[in-house]
Amino acid sequence: MQTLAQDIRKTNHRVKTRVGVSCDVCVNHNCIVKKGLSVLSDSDLIKEKNTIRCKKGQQFIIEGAPVNGLFFILKGKVKVFRTGINGREQIVRFAKDGEIIGHRGFGTEEYYSIGAIALEDTVLCYFSKDVLQETLRKSPEFTYNMMLFYANELNRSESKVKSISQMTVRERVVDTLLYINRKFGTLKGFLDITLSRKEYADYAGTTEEQVIRVFSTLKKEKLIAAKGKKIGITNIDLLKKEISEHNFYLDS
Repeated sequence: MQTLAQDIRKTNHRVKTRVGVSCDVCVNHNCIVKKGLSVLSDSDLIKEKNTIRCKKGQQFIIEGAPVNGLFFILKGKVKVFRTGINGREQIVRFAKDGEIIGHRGFGTEEYYSIGAIALEDTVLCYFSKDVLQETLRKSPEFTYNMMLFYANELNRSESKVKSISQMTVRERVVDTLLYINRKFGTLKGFLDITLSRKEYADYAGTTEEQVIRVFSTLKKEKLIAAKGKKIGITNIDLLKKEISEHNFYLDS
């Protein structure tokens, strides 16, 4: 199966490429490329950037496909996942504006270890592997920033593994709700992202049935509210207190 990155070079059948937002005026100040613009403004990395538009539900990285480059979210929401035992999907993380997708497959790896799907209509900035590697060789400052990024990612991953292994099912579900709240915030009293109960379960490392049961209990305790797929946190302080010993704030 082809990734969208492969399609950029071969055909426009599945993706739409347009002249995207210039990095100069991009509002995603947390983006590594935006942060390093002072040393990258004249580089091929900026000149050869592609902008890709994905529809809601469209997969733009296929797990096991050859690594061709990195994706940065210009605008939108994405879920990053990998396939576990018996083909079960495990959501590794969610991503939003300014964040990188596919970085764990970049470097010495030849294949993406994850897949990625747009959770809403999403615009991506795509940088090819060859141009990115050449930029890293030529720009020590950009390379240093990437190194710090990877170090921070490793720290968060290790902290999450340690915490999850010590949590009950309820605590993992609560941790997931707080993570989603930190990541995307709220809109009209509900988390600003619509996820299925299965997607909550796939991130929390539990089953859909257990998530439904925990949500039901949390609603009875007036800690959350629900309206269809929408979930709202009504008492965030009590939820934070419930898992405070696990350092919930490390995974943002």
